[in-house]
Amino acid sequence: MASMRDIKRRRGSIQSTQQITKAMKLVSTVKLQRARESAEKTKNYFDCMYDTVNSILARVGQLEHPYLTARTSERKAVVVITSNRGLAGGYNSNAVKLVTRKEDWKKEDVEIYAIGSKGRDALARYGYEIKEDLSFIAEEPVYADAMALCDRLLQSYRKGEIGEIYLAYTFFRNTVVHEPTLLKLLPVEQMAPETGREAQAPMNFEISDEEALELIIPKYVASLIYGALVESVASENGARMQAMDNATSNAEEMIDDLTLLYNRARQSSITQELTEIIAGAEAIS
Repeated sequence: MASMRDIKRRRGSIQSTQQITKAMKLVSTVKLQRARESAEKTKNYFDCMYDTVNSILARVGQLEHPYLTARTSERKAVVVITSNRGLAGGYNSNAVKLVTRKEDWKKEDVEIYAIGSKGRDALARYGYEIKEDLSFIAEEPVYADAMALCDRLLQSYRKGEIGEIYLAYTFFRNTVVHEPTLLKLLPVEQMAPETGREAQAPMNFEISDEEALELIIPKYVASLIYGALVESVASENGARMQAMDNATSNAEEMIDDLTLLYNRARQSSITQELTEIIAGAEAIS
């Protein structure tokens, strides 16, 4: 059995850790409130944007446009959104697994646009090419950053340097449910009209179909990237709040167990001292 001093020292160490995890939980809770409000405010817009573009593509018929047809290049650009800090449960590792466990991808054909140092470091250890390090965006994302990244991705796509663009992020469903999601941005997959529904009139544009797509698709891609950034911030703080809550509860259980162990050791020590006193007294008499 460990000595009383060792047990007391360990219990004090766990109590100090528990204070830290409690403080981190409170901070994450406050941040989550702000991030959730932001995600809820923007969610309707991004959902509407996604549905609108798919509705347009379903009604214009089959178009021959670079944004809609497969490219000859086998290279894939993947925007991976993680955090710059740990202690968030499986938040970072789950996003990384979306890339590393994609069996039909060849590592040498994937270039990573890393938003978040945790994902950047993990994917670099796996041997993936880090095309750009955009960790500064992860803290407080703004639409301008998403638009700038979108412009660079579309430029590489038009040049034929990459053939597909993906987005790996964590979808914020609610405070306790966060879903790792891999979304294909380009080429946009045209959805077939649902069966059993009335046929819709074809959609015609004042400008040509190609010019309309040149205007719509960049905004569509930038909106999805920004929406993913906002969702990821909320998911990160929700995951960290859960992780710190679990750590605090576990620390409380360990403290209770160590307190019981300390009391047993103390009782054993007292009993031993009494036995020695009694034995000494009997020996004198």
